[in-house]
Amino acid sequence: MCPTGTTLWPARNISDLRSAFEVLDADRDGKISREDLKTSYADADDEVIVTMMTVADYNKDGYVEYDEFEKVLRSDNSRSGGVMEDVFKAMDRDGDGKVGYGDLASYLTSAGFEVNDDEIKAMLGLGGVDGDSDGVTFDGFLKILAV
Repeated sequence: MCPTGTTLWPARNISDLRSAFEVLDADRDGKISREDLKTSYADADDEVIVTMMTVADYNKDGYVEYDEFEKVLRSDNSRSGGVMEDVFKAMDRDGDGKVGYGDLASYLTSAGFEVNDDEIKAMLGLGGVDGDSDGVTFDGFLKILAV
C-alpha cells in the first residue's frame, strides 16, 4: 500500500493470469504439480521446485490450483503483496514501475544467470516492449514469466 492508502499496482487482468497458469499446467489437469513445474522449468533443481510449491500451495495438498496461483500473483494478497510483485519491485531499481533493460540485466546477473543482450531484449519483447524502450510494467513481467 502507498501512504495514501491506494494500492501501488493496478488490479491484474485475470485472463493474463489464467494464461500463465495454463502454460505451467503442462498436463492440463487443472492444477500445477511438481511434475508440471519440472516440465516448465527443466533447468531448475528439486530445491527450487519444492520452494515454488511451498510458496503457492496454500492448502498443502501437493498441487497449486488456480485460486492459489492467483493469490501468489495478485497485488491484494495478504502475504506481502504477492511474491511475484515483490520480485518485480526488487528488479525495479529506480522505482518507476517498469523493469527496463538495465534493471533486468543487473538482476539476472546478480541472480547468477548468464544472459546476453539479445536474450534480454527478447525477454522484454515477450513483455510487450521493444528492448530499447523504458521497460515492462508488472503485467508485462507476468507475460515474460508465462513463457
